[in-house]
Amino acid sequence: MFPEKGAAISQIWRTKQLEYFFWRHMMGRYEDFDTVTRDALRYALAVHDATSTEKIEQRLIASYAYLTPYEEVASVLKELHDVKTVILSNGTDEMLEALLRNAGLTDYFDEVVSFGGIKQPKPTPAAYIHWFKTSGLRRDEVLFLSSNGWDKNFGFHAAWIHRNDLPFEAFDVEPDTVYPNLNNLPE
Repeated sequence: MFPEKGAAISQIWRTKQLEYFFWRHMMGRYEDFDTVTRDALRYALAVHDATSTEKIEQRLIASYAYLTPYEEVASVLKELHDVKTVILSNGTDEMLEALLRNAGLTDYFDEVVSFGGIKQPKPTPAAYIHWFKTSGLRRDEVLFLSSNGWDKNFGFHAAWIHRNDLPFEAFDVEPDTVYPNLNNLPE
């Protein structure tokens, strides 16, 4: 839609999406994933003087329901049939349901948790506590797989799925393990 600007717009869009979640939370002005995603997209388009319409925005926002999983995801999930698998997400219930259905991954998860209902996005402790209190698990029984190195903060065992060649975030908390993808997870 935006020749020669697409990658840059996408990068700013994702960065602002995270920032807007964090900023809104700090300001006590929670908005759901769809609203934050739309606001971040509008910002990214404005940065690049990209002319947009409501139809273009809706099409780009709808693309979140059609994200392509990394190639190893389905085969790894098949192998985890005897392990409880849970998604903990800032996305809306509707977005997560559509995303999993369109990717053919619905049957691989025992539970899908959206934090929209409690208006506490990850990485706030309240978001993790919301699920953890009803999980029936101890913290040491959970391996939290994340594309964010800081998800260790709540105290779960955490593995950072580090697909990009970026440095570790400068926080005082680090994941227990770092993997380049999901292919070499522990048994």
